[in-house]
Amino acid sequence: MKLKYLLTALLCALLVLPAEAASRQEIDAKATEALQRFYQHSSAGKELAQRAAGVLIFPEVYKAGVGIGGEYGEGALRIGGTTVDYYSTAAASIGFQLGAQIKSQIILFMTPEALSRFRRSDGWEAGVDGSVAIADMGVGGTIDSNTLQAPIIGFIFSNKGLMYNLTLEGSKFTRMDK
Repeated sequence: MKLKYLLTALLCALLVLPAEAASRQEIDAKATEALQRFYQHSSAGKELAQRAAGVLIFPEVYKAGVGIGGEYGEGALRIGGTTVDYYSTAAASIGFQLGAQIKSQIILFMTPEALSRFRRSDGWEAGVDGSVAIADMGVGGTIDSNTLQAPIIGFIFSNKGLMYNLTLEGSKFTRMDK
């Protein structure tokens, strides 16, 4: 029985993790493309991003699981529209799950304090080191007023649009040496 779980975990790792880390140029190009797609899906999100102290963009987060799951992605932190650092995100989960997907994540640091705490951390975990309010889109693409008050706001989307009922809880973000 243990061998089955070990093999499942290994399979998930192989499906989730890219063969090699992307270059700075690849991450920046994909981040720009993801940000443009995000702006097309949410004008309210675009307005928030323009007011944010920092924008963390993960253009491709790979997630796969068969009972045991994992996810991984690489992204760019932009301040004032300029990339200042590169980060990876990773998470693991156990429970009913089957399949694979690629999603994009954008995390807006709405206050300089929230951004500073994130940048000073050595491996920041959502839900532990900081709470991330996942944006809930209402009628006409408006964002819930409670979410607008949060110091950190997250958006999860795919090529088909914003995704709901997802969480960033347990995701760990680590600065990459690039």
